Amino acid sequence: MSNKFTNGLLKRSPWHIKESEVTPEEIFKDRRSIIKALGFGAVGAVGATIPSVANADIFSLFGKDKPAKKFATAPLPFTKQTNYAGAEIVTPYSKVTTHNNFYEFGTSKKAPAENSQEFQVDPWTLVIDGEVDRPLTLGLDDFTKLMDIEQRTYRMRCVEAWSMVIPWLGFPLATLLKRAGVNSKGKYVAFETLHDPEQMPGQSNRFMGGGIHYPYVEGLTIEEAMNDLTFMAVGLYDKTLPPQNGAPIRLVVPWKYGFKSIKSVVRIRVTSQRPPTSWNQLGPSEYGFYANVNPAVDHPRWSQASERRIAEGGLFSATRIKTLPFNGYGDQVADLYRGLDLTKNF
Repeated sequence: MSNKFTNGLLKRSPWHIKESEVTPEEIFKDRRSIIKALGFGAVGAVGATIPSVANADIFSLFGKDKPAKKFATAPLPFTKQTNYAGAEIVTPYSKVTTHNNFYEFGTSKKAPAENSQEFQVDPWTLVIDGEVDRPLTLGLDDFTKLMDIEQRTYRMRCVEAWSMVIPWLGFPLATLLKRAGVNSKGKYVAFETLHDPEQMPGQSNRFMGGGIHYPYVEGLTIEEAMNDLTFMAVGLYDKTLPPQNGAPIRLVVPWKYGFKSIKSVVRIRVTSQRPPTSWNQLGPSEYGFYANVNPAVDHPRWSQASERRIAEGGLFSATRIKTLPFNGYGDQVADLYRGLDLTKNF
């Protein structure tokens, strides 16, 4: 695999943050003593019907610093880079890796980084099957050896009305599906996260895991899956993925709310029927199958008209900006929904 070099260095676009400017990975905070002292039985206790990670953010304000065992990431070369976020400022690495929703490791924003550092990804198996002519079984090394890795900077919008700009490393999902050979019966693509309660404590603890029925599952139409923007990420910020961001491989669908971008994927199955999706099963009136970013359709607990862009600093330093339809990617994806009522089909 060849890279673009200038004077012996990897060529970067002007928007790319210099390594010297990236905030170092943070030392994570221990909040267990605070939780115990306040009398809470579990982080992020489930609400009346649907759990909300926003309820657990208060714990990020407390805690005693302590060193944490770190999952090891590695440099990941790439052959091409494309900025799909224009002149927008890239979110610091320190925020991308400590402000996460990954309920398998807990429901507060910092819980995934705190609880996943012993996560094991080698060996790893990803199966691509279903309505395909050539089912595939890929190992950890295959993600980079069989695919041309490129860097894509996308906006990422959470249904909780916060957002980031992230430089992902990976390859289009369409490349993988074409290799498997989708047949004429393939209308949808179903995804499944690893189910390993020993490594993912939220999967065995109803409160810690937000009440979700595991393994976590997601789905796209075949047209959405084959769109060039739909991306399988194996890294971010020039390195392989840390576990809190979905190591070793995850989906990134930048025009949809973040919960559609399933993490730590072990199976991709092409189907003839619409597959179930985890949040839609848990709250069908709040989380639709499509989950396209739509500022005109509010969530019951969060207005979608604007968003907090996560930046350097604390919770209250985020900038409030207007949310764009399809997260700003309407030119590339709006035709996928021609004739579909996106108010009813949210």
